[in-house]
Order: sequence, then C-alpha cells, then structure tokens
Amino acid sequence: MRRILFLCLLFFTILSFSQEKNKISIENADIQYADEQKTPGATVLIGNVRIKHESIELTCQQALFYKKENFFKAIGNVLIKQGDTITQTSDYSDYDANIKQVLSWGNVVLKDPNMTLTTDTLQFDRINQKLYYQDYATIKDATNTLKSKYGNYYLENKKFTATTRVTVVNLEHNLTSNHLDYYTNSGLAYLYGPSTITNTQNENRLYSEKGFYNTKTDISYFTKNAKLFLKERTVEGDSLYYDKNKGFASASKNIKVVDTIQNFITKGNYAELYEQKDSLFIIKRAVAISIIDKDSMFIHGDTLLVTGKSKKRIIRTYHNVKIFKSDLQGKCDSIFTNQTTGYTKMYRNPVIWSDQNQITGDSIYLQSNLETEKLDSLKVYNNAFIISKDSIENKDFNQIKGRNMFGKFEANKLKLLLVKGNAESIYFNRNTETQVLETISKEVSSNIEFTLVNGEIETVKYLKSTDGKTYPPSQLDQKGRIIKGFLWREDEKPKKKEDIFIKDITSNKLPIKKKVLEKPSLFIDKKTKDKKKGKKKTAISIIGQ
Repeated sequence: MRRILFLCLLFFTILSFSQEKNKISIENADIQYADEQKTPGATVLIGNVRIKHESIELTCQQALFYKKENFFKAIGNVLIKQGDTITQTSDYSDYDANIKQVLSWGNVVLKDPNMTLTTDTLQFDRINQKLYYQDYATIKDATNTLKSKYGNYYLENKKFTATTRVTVVNLEHNLTSNHLDYYTNSGLAYLYGPSTITNTQNENRLYSEKGFYNTKTDISYFTKNAKLFLKERTVEGDSLYYDKNKGFASASKNIKVVDTIQNFITKGNYAELYEQKDSLFIIKRAVAISIIDKDSMFIHGDTLLVTGKSKKRIIRTYHNVKIFKSDLQGKCDSIFTNQTTGYTKMYRNPVIWSDQNQITGDSIYLQSNLETEKLDSLKVYNNAFIISKDSIENKDFNQIKGRNMFGKFEANKLKLLLVKGNAESIYFNRNTETQVLETISKEVSSNIEFTLVNGEIETVKYLKSTDGKTYPPSQLDQKGRIIKGFLWREDEKPKKKEDIFIKDITSNKLPIKKKVLEKPSLFIDKKTKDKKKGKKKTAISIIGQ
C-alpha cells in the first residue's frame, strides 16, 4: 500500500514539474495589469515585454498573456529567438506553448545561418521544427532567391518543399516549377512536375517533369520527359544529364536530337553532346533523319557522329549502315556526309537501289543540290555495276559493268548514266507491244552512255568503238546471260524504314574492296597518249560535273 502511495506521489510530482516547465515565463514588462471587461482571462503587458519558454525567447512592445491557457499574443516589433541560430521578426505573433505553435503575421522575416525568409504570414511548428506558409514567401540564401505561393521549411535538414508558382533565381539561371524540394545548405533542388531552367546569359533551357538540379555547380539530371533547348539543337530523352559549365550532355532511351536550323533529326538510345566542340555521338539504334522535299531519308548505323556547326556539319555513320527513302535505299559499312558540300561517301561493299536499279562498286559518292537538297549526281569508283530485273521474267537481269560510273539525277530519279573504262552491258530486248523477248544484246566498249526513264534504259550510246553482238534468246544459257562479278543483293534491301535496324547475316560474307579512289584521273578532261599502242585517247567530260 505504501509502495502504491509512493508511486502516485512521484507521478503527480513529475506531472506537476512537467507542467510547470511547460509554462510560459514572463521575464519582463514595464507595466502589467488585468482588465476582465476588455480582455477577460488575460494579463496585459506593456513596454519591453520579454517572455521565455524552453529554448525560445520572445520580445515585443505589448502582449496579452493567458496564463490558464498557456497562450501568448505579442503585438508590435515582435522578435523571436530560438537558440543562437534562428531569429524572426514580425508585427504580430500568437504563441501556444501547449502545442508549441507560433503564428506570425505582418512583415515576417525569419533568418537562420543559411537563408532569410520573408512573407506576410508564417506558421512555426516547434515540435517538428517546421515552418510553413500559404500566401507567398521569398527565401534568399548565398546563391539563390526562391519564391512560391505555398511552402514548408524543415529547420533540421535545411529543406524547403515549395509548391505552386515556384521560382529559383540567381545571376545565371531562372528556374520555374510547381513543386520542388530545395536545400539551402547545398543549393540542391529536386524537381517534381513540369519544371524549366533558363540560362539568362544565352537563353538555353532545360525542361523536365522529374529530376535533380545543383544550383551551385550547374549540374542537372532529369528522369522524365527531359528536354535540353540549345541555340541550334534540342535534345530529348527519357533521362538527361547536363553539365552546363563543361557544355556536356548525355541522354538515354528514346533520344531525339533536332537541328533547329536545318531539317535534320538524329535518334537513338544513348547520346553524348559536347557543346564547345559542336559534336554529337549516338549509339544503340542510332539513326539520322533528313527531310528532303517533304520526304524523309533515314540513315542507320551502329554509331553516329555529328560534328560542326549547323549547315556545316559532318555526319559519320559507322558499321552496318542502311539507308531508306521512298525512292532510294542503300547499304554499306560506313558513310560520310558533308553538309557544306552536299557530298555523301559510302565505303566498303556499298550498294544503292534507285527505282528498279541496284548499283554497286568499291565506293559510291552521292552529290546533293545545296539549294533544293535533292540528289544531283552519282559517282561509283572501281568495279562499278548496275543491275535491274528484266521487266517480265525475274530470272533475267539487265546489267552494266565498268571501271567507274557517273550518273545524273532529275527529281531524285536516275536520268543519265555514263560508264567509263572496260564497259560491258547485257540488255534484254522485248517487243514494245507484246513484251516478248526477241534478242539479247551483249556489248563491250571503253565508254557507254545510257539514258533512263522511270528506272529503265531508254537509249544507249557508245562513245568508243564497240565490240558486241545480239543473240536470239535460245543461243544464251543462264550462265551466258550474266556478266562476271554479278551479285543480286535484293534480300539486303530495306523495304520500309523499320528494316534499317535489321542486321543481315550475309553482310559479313561479302568481299571487301580495299582500294578507294578519291579523285580518279577520269574525272578531269585531258588528252593522253597510249605509248604502247601509239593511239591518242580523249576522255569526255562527265555529265553534270
């Protein structure tokens, strides 16, 4: 029994001590009085009012102290201090010591070692060490000025959670968002929802709906609908890393890089961009897309490298390259395009398909018209070969072979073809009305010129002496109907743009031609002598050069 009485006495003693400790202590007031008619239940304090409660100290000009409720209303030049680090000034404050809540309004300014907060109304939850406002506030630290309509500030980890019309501004950047977490000690911002960061010096912009931004180092990493807007490019991806000071960006998955000056787009699943070097590197389903006369050309390779400024860019595509356009397809190991000259070079077992024609050689060069951006001319160096299926029977092929080949395009269709050096041809002649095969022509000449209509040979012109013969079909077996080196590669042809990502099994089995002629002597008009035969030769000008 005595033990129970002792425990009860101890409990009430502790409770009494706790309640006493929780009471507001009046440290000073010049005048104190009570007026039950005007302020029932309150003690009126006037002049140099100072109170204390645990680690908080409050001073003001006037106050109403409700002892029973443990509640304090401060009026005029209110100053609140918490420890040695936090001070707050305002016109008015209400303090409920039971729940340790402070409500301040009127020119509220709160400071800690990392920031200054100004607002009209501020709630201070001392238990959770949390500040929150609901009618706009401005927060300034050593680096940034943050503004928002709603916000919470957690004193222990120096974290702001700001929502609705949020801005973070410094000398170089302007960030807008509707939801972010901001740490005043580190300058780190975590973005949630649509957010934009604008560089005030060059107007480059970053957009994301989720990510991280270091306002001190200008490094950002975004993971949802990320977009980087540069002066001449936009970069999009599922995730985006950007270091503004180094001018470096990397992106992953569903990447789209748009040249805003020209109609040129690159895509892939991993990219690196170096602003200062004007270079772009893309792998993983990399594809370059050029919009030509309302039609798009797609070029895919294992690796895509774009260097140089807009309109002067050089595009290099390496390994397993495929090209698709509605009226032109191609394939090679690597390809090089110079936007300044409109010149495109295809290397290692290149092949292009134009209309019904398959064109191959050791290297193929395509020239575009810089004004119209349409194909202008074609050059095939060494082992040039053009093949097209006979219009009726799929087993027969019209063929032209020579050392080099030069072509001219009209409206993106091959119109004129000049074969120079050891030219050979096999052509299947059909009756124009019945389409019955009547003869097969086999010709050999130094140079042959062809004109084409809708991909089919219309006229043939032999520019040197010819050695040829026309055969009835019955006199030529299948072997006699092909030229040496014949290889039909239709199974490698991309039939639609999605096919450019298919790697052909046969591609590694094709012979590799090592010799590439950049500027052969046949390209220039000249007169030479054949010293062995004593014959004078004149090479004609290449059409379209």
